[in-house]
Amino acid sequence: MFADVRKIAGLAWPVLIGQLAIIAFGVIDTAMVGRYSAVDLAALGLGSSIYISVYIGLTGILTALQPITAQLYGARRYAEIGEEVRQALWLALALTVIGFLILYFPGRVLQLARVPEALHERTVAYLQILAFGLPAGLTFRVYSSITNAVGKPRLVMILQIGALLLKVPLNTWFIFGGFGMPALGGPGCALASTTINWGLAVVGMLLLTRVDVFKPFAIFAHFCWPVWRRQAAQLRLGIPMGLSYLIEVTSYTFMALFIARFGTTTLAGHQIAGNIGAVLYMTPLAIGIASSTLVAQALGAHRPEAARTLSRHGIMMAVAIAFCYGAIVLVLRPYVIEGYTPNAQVAAAAMPLVLIVVCYHLFDALQITTAFVLRAYKVAVVPTVIYAVALWGVGLGGGYLLGFNVTGFTPEWLTGARGFWVANTVSLAIAGIGLLLYWRGVSKRYLRAEAVVRVDSAA
Repeated sequence: MFADVRKIAGLAWPVLIGQLAIIAFGVIDTAMVGRYSAVDLAALGLGSSIYISVYIGLTGILTALQPITAQLYGARRYAEIGEEVRQALWLALALTVIGFLILYFPGRVLQLARVPEALHERTVAYLQILAFGLPAGLTFRVYSSITNAVGKPRLVMILQIGALLLKVPLNTWFIFGGFGMPALGGPGCALASTTINWGLAVVGMLLLTRVDVFKPFAIFAHFCWPVWRRQAAQLRLGIPMGLSYLIEVTSYTFMALFIARFGTTTLAGHQIAGNIGAVLYMTPLAIGIASSTLVAQALGAHRPEAARTLSRHGIMMAVAIAFCYGAIVLVLRPYVIEGYTPNAQVAAAAMPLVLIVVCYHLFDALQITTAFVLRAYKVAVVPTVIYAVALWGVGLGGGYLLGFNVTGFTPEWLTGARGFWVANTVSLAIAGIGLLLYWRGVSKRYLRAEAVVRVDSAA
């Protein structure tokens, strides 16, 4: 077990640092805009929820490149990797068109949220600026997928740390103004992020042509048009993966949209709790990505026993660390919230939500790690169904019933934002257990299939 944990940790820590650098974008945005104005903070929370839903849904499709590449890498079929990357870049171009239109024209989504007029203009400006950074974000996801698949996450981490170092000065300039730049408030965060995303995309593509580990793939050795057979293979895996990402994220996004009806203060408190949950989420996410890489490589090398063991140890590792994180947050939550906002009313709104985050995170760790392991097996359809039933049905549906006291029997402590967070926690528990049981069946089928192949080979 300890040998597997060391392997997973060796890949996970660069992913974790890189992901923390990126999630720090949101933390920095929240902290800095919170000191600009409460209205801009609420608009940031709403706008970022919409953007993340679009971005994660689209990049989730491109993430199919990671298990495909990892299995090819384990099988040493290097020439095919280059072709898969070229096809993924064409796919990213097509997805850019879809995402840009949604972000640049967000009126229908904002109508659903019944956004107050004070927030509408700031939220639209924020999303329209981010729309121009979406092509770069999708391109960089192709780079990070292939880099993680071949076990070189440090090449992503270095770029993400560099991006973080640029974020604070650019945010300061664009949010508060200076040197000829007017104070943009919340939309200034979007302008800083868009600028940085384009830098990441350009450098990432250059590294694919220069770094030795990528040279056997000959990614840019020649031009190619889209090949439907390979596009279809990526989409068969990528669409359910993207849908599962979208379901997971929209379960949070629609929480924000519904919670917006309770007022600016409640929405700002929800944004703080969401940021804390997102920071904690980065560790099981990193473990899931690392475990998925090792499992996919083992499957590509026809070692299903090793793949199953690595899967189990990765899941156990993520849940154990999540338990420790929860204990720390439980003790330190007043000080953590104080670091986000000096507003006493917003802090009071955030306090009970952060308490719920302690339990929420434990089940979040279970479900995300197990989901990544299943993706290494190129299994995505059934997990997507599990997500839909649990997160949309129980999480959003139950949250709506509790939060708005639809039945009239909801206790006072379960109404409002608290009802949404409690229902979402229950939904993550259902999703995590369901995915775990499904993984056990999938891994056993792989073991049986490999045993049959060995018997046939011996005969």
